[in-house]
Amino acid sequence: MVAVKSVERPTMECETEHFLMAQRQLDEIALEMGLAPELHERLRYPKRALIVTVPVRMDDGTVKTFTGYRVHHDTTLGPAKGGLRYHPEVNLGEVSCLAMLMTWKCALMGLPYGGAKGGIRVEPWKLSQGELERLTRRYTSEIINLLGPDKDIPAPDMYTNEQTMAWIMDTYSINVGHTVPSVVTGKPVSIGGSYGRHEATGRGVAFCVRRAVEHCGIKTKNPTVVVQGFGNVGAITAKLLHQTDYKIIAVSDVHGGIYNPDGIDIPRLNAYVTEMGKVEGFTGSKPISNSDMLELECDVLVPAALGGQITKANADRLRCKIVVEGANGPTSPEADIILHQRGITVVPDILANAGGVTVSYFEWVQGLMHLFWTEDEVNSRLEQIMGRACDQVFELSAKSGLRPRMAALRIGVSKLAEAKKLRGLYP
Repeated sequence: MVAVKSVERPTMECETEHFLMAQRQLDEIALEMGLAPELHERLRYPKRALIVTVPVRMDDGTVKTFTGYRVHHDTTLGPAKGGLRYHPEVNLGEVSCLAMLMTWKCALMGLPYGGAKGGIRVEPWKLSQGELERLTRRYTSEIINLLGPDKDIPAPDMYTNEQTMAWIMDTYSINVGHTVPSVVTGKPVSIGGSYGRHEATGRGVAFCVRRAVEHCGIKTKNPTVVVQGFGNVGAITAKLLHQTDYKIIAVSDVHGGIYNPDGIDIPRLNAYVTEMGKVEGFTGSKPISNSDMLELECDVLVPAALGGQITKANADRLRCKIVVEGANGPTSPEADIILHQRGITVVPDILANAGGVTVSYFEWVQGLMHLFWTEDEVNSRLEQIMGRACDQVFELSAKSGLRPRMAALRIGVSKLAEAKKLRGLYP
């Protein structure tokens, strides 16, 4: 085993807590696999990062200026791929961290992409639809030199959606003079989107839950599940698991959580949330806090909200058998080690929530070919790729004794390291 030492360099603006956490994960697996120091160092930082100011004319006639980011971590395997988020806490470190995780995710899944991420520091819920459109179009024009179906393909993320992608596609297409559907993914089907894309991330999480339950030998007829975060990913995961007789005993959103040890009627809850806008107050359930629900006794815990939910402070109190990470970075490195020592299997985010980027890849391919697949074809291809990745991670983890997160990272980093060796360094 070769000790890997990083050359000393000045602190970069991206070196926030989020980014340093992603770096520590890379450093751990680089040491374990004896990655050459020069390759290790190249992977520790983004290839490029762009910070832009985004002036927007508001509905009252005033002009407000927001800060936007787009980061490419690596493009060795193909064009940069990654989501775009609108949130007041977006910063260069968070975006750089997520771009790095996307690099490993794409390599693990065998997709011909490198990792990217973007964001705008804004409170999107305070903007009108017209203001959001002008914000999106101006941001697109500011980063347009990075974009292109062979350069960088954005997708929806936190507080962005199909409409956001449609605005980006239209702005880019107007600037180049012809329609380019494959410049974004996650757009509406009517303008080149893919069937199955909306449910893809949640479907992938649900698939990983079932594979993990099988892998861990849980024989319960109705395995119990706790889902933290009832947004797009969490709600779809809960719906699909409920359809296969899993018992969802607790869910939560930003307003609070609900708990019913006998199981929650997910179809009725979805109808209630559509009407009320929150899970709180659902008939036949008890209120529970987001922190308390993490410590409920269950077979599977699905953190599908924000990052940083499972930490050194609460990892000893979790009473689940499996954690399947629907969110990005919900488990700290220290907590990951504690859970592994306690015999709790953690299916890492770069595997568990890779369904979204996998079907984004399908959408990109369909757009380039101008040949579209049925939803059944999309879902079947997704399960094939997710199943292959799950098997590789579980097999390597069992064979090597590595935590599943480190096994997943080893697979992804190994593919990227091999590609970099073969391509060499220019000049």
